[in-house]
Amino acid sequence: MVKDYPCADPPMTPQNLDTAATESLLAFWRDAGVDACFGDAPVDRTHVQPPPALKAVAKATAAVTPVVDSADAVSEARRLAAGAETLEALGQAIAAFEGCPLRGLGARQSVFARGNPEAEVLIVGEGPGGEEDERGQPFVGKAGRLLDRMLAEAGLEGRVFITNTVFWRPPGNRAPTPAEQATCAPFVDRAFALLKPKAVLLVGAASSKFILGTDEGILKLRGQWREWRLAEGGVSAPALPTLHPAFLLRQPMAKRQAWADMLSLAARLDSGTGH
Repeated sequence: MVKDYPCADPPMTPQNLDTAATESLLAFWRDAGVDACFGDAPVDRTHVQPPPALKAVAKATAAVTPVVDSADAVSEARRLAAGAETLEALGQAIAAFEGCPLRGLGARQSVFARGNPEAEVLIVGEGPGGEEDERGQPFVGKAGRLLDRMLAEAGLEGRVFITNTVFWRPPGNRAPTPAEQATCAPFVDRAFALLKPKAVLLVGAASSKFILGTDEGILKLRGQWREWRLAEGGVSAPALPTLHPAFLLRQPMAKRQAWADMLSLAARLDSGTGH
């Protein structure tokens, strides 16, 4: 009896199977980034279910989250950030800040930034991962290397300054919470004010939603130019949300969208219409 395969129409049997043609087709799909067939029911492939190990980490750390007065922490972050007159001094202020609860959840060190301190573009990601936590710089893991390649291909190499919305690794590499982002926000705002970039690239859902103050999903936000304006100081710049390179590594077919965003950013800079 021939089984019903939803991926094959009609079902292939030894009698009608052309091995060479099939291998060629499969190779084409592989090179195009196709790693799954269509099934009978729709699947939301933008949702990534954390593996059991990450769930266990999140459950374990929930019971040991240090108690921090958020209002006092934000006030202290504002004081330290305001006292930093350079990006280097800002990094030192972040390292001295003890108010972010992530600091007590296993992070090795603070992870502030890397790149050109006189850059035209500020890139804001979500938070450091394991390799970033170890090396003390953002976007240096596999996803970061993909980001660097895309920047270079778009002619943006050396024209960016990269940071995150939080500066300590969230346990299990989970996304930072809005409360954790709010605690670190004075430092992010200060980096924005000191750099005064011509444009901002917001990488990933957590970064885009927090900076822009929206609940819209990243698939709807990406590719749309918005404005990031500080409440104080009059600093503003056009901001472009895009997909996180870690997402692109899981979903290669989405690279075309992210590449379009990167080209849009480069075109805006080169046209002189950054602000």
